[in-house]
Parts: sequence; structure tokens; C-alpha cells
Amino acid sequence: MPVYAAPLDDMRFVLHEVLQVEDLSRLPGYEDATADLVDAVLEEAAKLCENELFPINQSGDQEGCTFENGVVRTPKGFKQAYEKYCEGGWTAISNTPDYGGQGLPKTLQFVMEEMVSSANMSLGMYPGLSGGAYNAIEAYGSDFQKSRYLPKLTDGTWSGTMCLTEPHCGTDLGLIRTKAVPAEVDPHGQQTYRITGTKIFISAGEHDLTDNILHLVLAKLPDAPEGTRGISLFLVPKFIAKDEGDTIVPGPRNGVACGSIEHKMGIKASATCVMNFDAATGYLIGEPHKGMRAMFVMMNAARLAVGMQGLGISEVSYQNALAYAKDRTQGRSLGGVKAPDKAADPIIVHPDVRRNLLTVKAFNEGARALAYWVGTQLDVYTKHPDPDVRQEANDLVSLMTPIVKAYLTDQGFENTVIGQQVLGGHGYIAEWGMEQYVRDARIAQIYEGTNGIQALDLIGRKLPQNMGRLLRRFFHPVDAFLRERMGDADLAEFVLPLAKAFGKLQQATAVIAQKGLQDPEEAGAAATDYLKLFALVALGYMWLRMVIVARAKLAEGANGRAGFYEAKIKTARFFTTRILPESSALFITIMAGKDSLMALDTDSF
Repeated sequence: MPVYAAPLDDMRFVLHEVLQVEDLSRLPGYEDATADLVDAVLEEAAKLCENELFPINQSGDQEGCTFENGVVRTPKGFKQAYEKYCEGGWTAISNTPDYGGQGLPKTLQFVMEEMVSSANMSLGMYPGLSGGAYNAIEAYGSDFQKSRYLPKLTDGTWSGTMCLTEPHCGTDLGLIRTKAVPAEVDPHGQQTYRITGTKIFISAGEHDLTDNILHLVLAKLPDAPEGTRGISLFLVPKFIAKDEGDTIVPGPRNGVACGSIEHKMGIKASATCVMNFDAATGYLIGEPHKGMRAMFVMMNAARLAVGMQGLGISEVSYQNALAYAKDRTQGRSLGGVKAPDKAADPIIVHPDVRRNLLTVKAFNEGARALAYWVGTQLDVYTKHPDPDVRQEANDLVSLMTPIVKAYLTDQGFENTVIGQQVLGGHGYIAEWGMEQYVRDARIAQIYEGTNGIQALDLIGRKLPQNMGRLLRRFFHPVDAFLRERMGDADLAEFVLPLAKAFGKLQQATAVIAQKGLQDPEEAGAAATDYLKLFALVALGYMWLRMVIVARAKLAEGANGRAGFYEAKIKTARFFTTRILPESSALFITIMAGKDSLMALDTDSF
């Protein structure tokens, strides 16, 4: 019953017309990333997601994963779909050619993650976790570890996990109890360790999709300092790798096992596991007691990917709500009959239904532009030959990561609820698929660092870092962009409201910085509202950029796409008049300070 078609027209508009993604082909190593190649990748990704992943999304949710005698089985059709995913090279799209990857821009990985999340969020979890493991090993692994394990993660025959959380600690990783004890040196001259402990909430910790699973595990060595300064990162394979000719294959079973899987609200076809490590053989990744650095390589990539999950599931919810609103007939238009040949008008004529649909549409298109922009900056950081340019790009990505993760997942969840509301009673019935989107979307606000933690990261780390250097990467270009267009009367309806919201963001930033130095609770009390205010301004900035492009295209004749560009401008107008004004309420809340939050005694709750 549900429907999904990759929004290729909008994706192309953002990539080619707003961001000029083909400029990435000028960077060393991205020479093949031409506009034609980008379009070919989009089209093939759409086919995979629409024809292979989406058809088993509902059935996967209904069947879920099963656990028996330590073995996890994914739902019917998942293994075959995963194999097609790997055969198409999608596990290798942005991995380096040195280890079998295609070496394409990471921006295309962002696009792929959106499509996969729309089509089948649960299935997308398995290769998604492998990507995080790949990034950590590539950044901090030894040459031996890279050559041994990265090709297997690249071709998808082996998968990876991130084993961080323990029963007594999640965010505060300094409390972990998993131990690593030095053991023998293996035949390859690699120092081994015995890893013992229990990890929980491990996505893709056990499954039947790959031949082997590489667990990246946080643990503490015997001489570890207290807290996060004593955390090390270890690679613990499900099966010890064994040489067989010129390749490696799974060898003896390691001392790691799945103790159980969680019964969850959503993403039921993604195995969420309790993993028990019993003197399992592990290999140190990077330096002793420096595991947090490697962990953040995984976490930051994962946080951006989770943001794309929020966008992806919002998009598929919108498509289904829109299809229903055009087909369902109930009542007559307040402005007069619109379908005289029918007993009632389609519900899309009703103002409140249109408000719901436009709220989601305006978010999806603005968030897509914002996320893809961050993706291009990640590519600039990765490949640009000028270290200063790389640093500027990395600063922007670092600043925007908590915003992409938190705002796209918060609003993504809200949008699935809005989409469900459009369907009325049918939205509550499993047959129509909308209730699954609500359930699946909810986890994205929680894992990879809850959204409250993202807000604290923005306030406590990103704002003061290097005396506000990260902030300047956004504030300065936005300020210049607005100043250049302040006198354009045709753009005034978009520029002036955004300038006012931007001014509130600047003022809130200054107040929080001043108060936060004197009282950290003041900054903490403002964090979530500040992140939302920042996100609204960022989306407003992207909408203004899209309006300018759309107006220019219309002036040039639009090449038969006048309706598309006109819809862009109208949707931007809705965002500017109906969503961006939320910035005023957020500003007032931020300025209220901490008193009303902190005054109540604990016993009075």
C-alpha cells in the first residue's frame, strides 16, 4: 500500500543548480565525479531503493529479526537485497580505491543514505554501521589492519559495528567497565588483547547477512587513567581472520556472542543486540588510551548519517500523505466546490491539510539542501589541496554536525506524525504504512547521542572552540550574503525576515557566551532552543539560495520547468512566513534564562 519514488528532480536541483556539485570533480581524486556520472549514480540508486529495498520494508517490520541459540536471522528477502546492494558497489561508493572503493564524493553517500532511509531504514542500518567501522580503521588503524580489513568492509562481505554503550553507561563513556588485557603476539606479529565485558544496544551486532562481523569495541587497559582519558579502541572480529592464498577468510570463532536482541518500538528488522565479550581476541586501533579520538571519527560520521535518516523518513512519509490527500475525498472546499463530478472534494483542498503538507515539504527541501551542502564541505575537507581551505570546510562540518543530527531527526519525527495525521484513521492502521514511519523515525532522536547531547555539544564545544572560529565559518558568509542582497526589492520578502532571524541568532549567541562563562547552567538551559534557532536560520539561508536560483532560471526561460521553479519560490514563501517566525519564540525562550528551569526542588517534581 505505501509508495516511494526517489525525489530525483529535487536532488538534481540541489546538487547541480544550487551547489554546483560538479565542481568537486576539480579536486584531486574526484576527477571522475562529473555531472553525468552523478546523475547516473542517482538513477541507479533510485532503482535499487525503489525496486529492491522498499518492497520488503513493511514485511521486514512485520517479521522482524529472530534470535535462537545465539543466531540472529534477518527477515525474508533481506539477505538477497543486501547482496544486490553489495553487487551494485553501494558499500564502496565513497571508500578509497586503495581498498577497492569507488572513491566518489561523500556527498553522493549523503544522497544514498537519504534514499535508503526512505526505502528501508532497517536494512540501511547494516551497511551504515560498516561505514562507521571503515572510517575509524582508515583514520587510526595500522597499515596491516587497513590492508587486511578495509577491502572486506568495502565489498560488503564483512560488516562492522560500534560497541560503545554498556548497561550502566551511555553518554558518560568514562564509566565503561569492559577490560582489555595484553595477550600473545599472533603469527603476523600483531599484539593481541583479551577483551571481556558486555555491550548493549549494538546495532547489527549479530546477523546473517555477511560472513564475518568486525566489532569496534571501547575498553580499558589495566593501566588506564580514570574517565575518558583511559579509553582505548579495539577491533574484535566475530571470526578470527585466516589467510587462504591471497585473501583472508573467517577462521576460528572468537569469544564474542550475542546474548539477546531487543524488542523495539521500530526498526524491527535491524538487530539491536546485547554483545558479550568473554576473553575475546582483539587488536588495538590507534594508540593506548586514545580511543575517544577514533570513536569520534565513527560518531561524527554516524551523526550525519542519522540526520539523513530523519530526512529520508520524512520524505517517504510526505509522499504517502500527499498521495492520500490527492485521492481521498471528504467534504467540500471552503472556497467552493473543486470536484463537481464527485460527491466530495479531495482533502488537499482544505487549508489545514495543505498546512500539514507544506510544513513537511518546506522542511524536506530545505533540509536536503542544508545536508547536501554539508556533504560538499566534507568533500572539500577530504580532497582540497589547500590546508587552509580544508580547515575552513572541516570547521563548518564540525559546527553543523549536531544541527544536522538533532534538527533533522527532531523535525523528521514530527513530520512522520504530521503525515500520519493527514491520513486520519488510516494513518493509525498498519496496512497503510504510516504508523511504521512514526515508530522507525523515533529512534533517530535517541541513538548516536541523544538530541539533548547534540545541543550541549553545539553550545559547550562548538561555540567556544578556537575562540569562536567555527561560528565564523557560518556567520560571516551568511552576513555577507544578506548584505549583498539587502537592496534587492524583488528578494525583500525573503531577505528581510531571514536577516531578522539571523540577528536574533547573533544576539542569542552573544548572550549565551557571556552567561555561559559565568554559569554553565545558563548555557545548558538554552541549548536545545538555541540549536533549533540556529537550524531555522540555516534552513532559511538555504531557502534564500534556492529562491535566487529559481528566479534566475525563470528569467532565462526555465527550459520547460517553470512549474518546478515557481513551486520552489512558493514553498520558500511558506517557509519564510509560517515556519521561520518560530525563531522569535525561540529567542524569547532563550532569553528567559535558567531560573524557571532550575528553581523547582527535585522533591517537588
